[in-house]
Amino acid sequence: MEKTKVGIVGCGNISGIYFKMCKWFEILDVGAAADLIPERAQAKAREFGVAKACSVDELLADPEIQIVVNLTIPKAHAPVALAALKAGKSVHNEKPLALTREDGKKMLALAKRKGLRVGCAPDTFMGAGIQTCRKLIDDGVIGEPVGATAFMLCHGHESWHPDPEFYYKPGGGPMFDMGPYYLTAIVALMGPVRRVTGSARATFAERLITSQPKSGTRIQVEVPTHVAGVMDFASGAICTIVTSFDVWAGQHPCIEVYGTEATMQVPDPNGFGGPVRIRRPGDKEWAEMPLTHGYAENSRGIGVADMAYALRSGRPHRASGDLAYHVLDIMHAFHDASAKGKHVVLKSTCDRPAPLPTGLKPGTLDA
Repeated sequence: MEKTKVGIVGCGNISGIYFKMCKWFEILDVGAAADLIPERAQAKAREFGVAKACSVDELLADPEIQIVVNLTIPKAHAPVALAALKAGKSVHNEKPLALTREDGKKMLALAKRKGLRVGCAPDTFMGAGIQTCRKLIDDGVIGEPVGATAFMLCHGHESWHPDPEFYYKPGGGPMFDMGPYYLTAIVALMGPVRRVTGSARATFAERLITSQPKSGTRIQVEVPTHVAGVMDFASGAICTIVTSFDVWAGQHPCIEVYGTEATMQVPDPNGFGGPVRIRRPGDKEWAEMPLTHGYAENSRGIGVADMAYALRSGRPHRASGDLAYHVLDIMHAFHDASAKGKHVVLKSTCDRPAPLPTGLKPGTLDA
C-alpha cells in the first residue's frame, strides 16, 4: 500500500503514542518531527526512527508531508493548524480544536476553500469500547436513547503532570481538557446537541504543583474548574455532564445512556477498550457485553489514519473538524450559559460519525 506521509508538530507528553501508532497503521508514514525545543524533536526522531527532526517551518515546507499532526499546547492549536492549511496540508489537531469559536471557524473555512481536511482528537470514540456501544444503540438493544449522564471527577493534574500550568489557563480546565473525550463520545453515540445550560466556578484561586520538575510552583487559575451542564439533543434526549478538577474522590460511572428498553454503561472515553455493560428490566445484575470491534488498546492516531483513508476515497473522516467544532461550541456554551444565566441555543451541528466496520484487520480501517 502506498503510504500517506505525516509530520508531527509538538513532541511533548502525549506525542509518544502518536509516533508509535502513526508508524503502526499501514497507511501512515511519519516523515518528520518538529518542536519549538529542537532537542525534544531530535529525541523523538531517534526513539521512533523518524528520518527528520526539524523546525515547524521546515516541516510545513516539506512537499511530501500530506497531514500535519498538531500536538502543541491549546493556545497554539489554531496558529499551527492555520499555517499547515495555508501550506496546503490537511491537519489533525490535539483537542480542543481551538481556544475560540472564531479560530475554529477560520480553520474549517480555510480547509473548505483549499480542498483540505481538518480533524481533531479525541479519536478514542473509534476504539472497541465506544464502537461496541454505538453498535448496541444502532441495533436497538437499549431501545431509543432518552437520556444520559457523564462524570469526570478528579483533583487536577498538578500532582503528576510534569508541566501542568496550561491546564489552568484558557483552553484548559476540566471542560476543555477532559470534556472533549466525553462530549465527542456522547455525540458519536447520540447525535448533535441543540441547546445547553450550565453552571461553572473556579473553586481555588491558585494551585500548588507537587510533581517534578516544577514542585513548589504556584499556578494562578484563570478558568472554571467545576462545570455542570445539561444538554438537549436534536433527537430529544437529555444529558447531564459534570467535569471537575475540584473533587478528591467520586464513584459515578463515566457515562451511562438510558434507553426505553435498557440502560448501558459506557467505558471511560479517555480509553479505547471496555467494559460495556447492559441492564434490562428484571435483571438483578449488569451484563458485560462482548466487544464487537477491534482497537481495544491505546490507539491514539487512529483518527489520523482514518483521515488518510478518507483522503484516498473521498469519504468523510470520522474525527472531523465539524464534530470537533460542535464539541468546542458546546463547551463554550456551558461557560456562556453560566455567565448569562440562561439556555444557549447552539449555532453549530454535525453529522454523527459513521460507525467503524466490524472484522477489520489490525492496522487497517477500511475493509
